[in-house]
Amino acid sequence: MISALAITYNEESNIESYIKSLSFADEIIIVDSNSTDNTVALAKKHKVTVVERAFDNFSNQKNHAISLAKHDWVVFFDLDEKISEPLAKEIVSIVNSENPLKAYKVKRNFIFMGKRLKYSGFQTDEVIRLFNKNYCKYNGNSVHETIQTSEKTGLLKNTSDHDTYKGFDNYNQKLSQYSKLQAEQLFNKNVRPNMYHFLFRPWYRFMHQYFLRLGVLDGKEGFILAYINAFSVFKRYIQLWLMYRKIN
Repeated sequence: MISALAITYNEESNIESYIKSLSFADEIIIVDSNSTDNTVALAKKHKVTVVERAFDNFSNQKNHAISLAKHDWVVFFDLDEKISEPLAKEIVSIVNSENPLKAYKVKRNFIFMGKRLKYSGFQTDEVIRLFNKNYCKYNGNSVHETIQTSEKTGLLKNTSDHDTYKGFDNYNQKLSQYSKLQAEQLFNKNVRPNMYHFLFRPWYRFMHQYFLRLGVLDGKEGFILAYINAFSVFKRYIQLWLMYRKIN
């Protein structure tokens, strides 16, 4: 028995196809962060459980979803990740097998501006998407949250396409949200920004992603991605500085 979980906010363009791809699951639970579009209405047209919860951070939102799951085995994909039929069949096969591991990673194919980026740090993009909820939970990070487990982790054979790009402004807005959450996390740790954070950290992010992680081999898309990710690091520390100045 498998519980399929997801968290949503304004995902009306993805929600129905996503639910359809989860037809292999025995229950589907959507935790929505008070969407202002038709996400909830579209989800309720299908046989899914929809719970609305105000968003505080990604770990809390996802751990709350896990707490609602009836079954021990959970699949937890993002809505911009594609669950192909071969991947779905492999998941069911693993859960029904004898003595499976407690958690399994899925390798993601990163799609940006309509192009699959083979480098830019995504060569090793593997994330836990299938797990036994009794042994796993999200690690508490406000953003870029990951499953925390002391158990051995396996890797599924089939991959998932990760198409997070819906338009330049949308992608920029998403990175701004991540920057704000990371700034709040640093603020709670009493980290005070200085010129090192404003100058070196964005420069290092660009150099690391574009050169060390071979983003240069991904062409123009690789350059654009490295540049806007570096700028998001700059925004993180600007937002942190504004928090100490008590300026919105």
